[in-house]
Amino acid sequence: MTERTDTPPSWDERTQLTTFLDYARATARAKCEGLSAEDARRSPLPGSPLMTPCGLISHLRWVEHYWLEVVFLGLEEQGPLVHATEDDPDPEMRTAVDVPLPRLLAEYEEQGARFRELVAAHDLDTTAKQPIRDGRHVDLRWILLHLIEETSRHNGHLDVLRELLDGRTGV
Repeated sequence: MTERTDTPPSWDERTQLTTFLDYARATARAKCEGLSAEDARRSPLPGSPLMTPCGLISHLRWVEHYWLEVVFLGLEEQGPLVHATEDDPDPEMRTAVDVPLPRLLAEYEEQGARFRELVAAHDLDTTAKQPIRDGRHVDLRWILLHLIEETSRHNGHLDVLRELLDGRTGV
């Protein structure tokens, strides 16, 4: 069982933000525990065929890559998001059904560890290298808050999927 806590070891702002992001990440992983390989690739929602547990974990991984490496650090975009088009806006979700869930979870965990180091090495007021859609440059604090919101919202999707796929609730 994935261990998780939303109570930070200290009460400074950075620790509170990173603890909540780690908690949301751990919750996403916990919602996938014990899921069969078949169910991890299935979408029980006819109107949302990309909404699979594999797709959501892949999406969370690549969203963090985008915000922390591309927007914040200004690095080149990598992975499936490079291939996003108007006709295929979520290739990270579409292609995830071809990747075993344990591998997706391991990559998500490894990336989270790297990003904890990245966040620890920068002041929360550090401005992102790339602007967001409206042309403004957000700071690291905003990116952390956005990732907490994004991950928590998708945890709700994982809740619904899990209940529809195998009846498991309460994670």
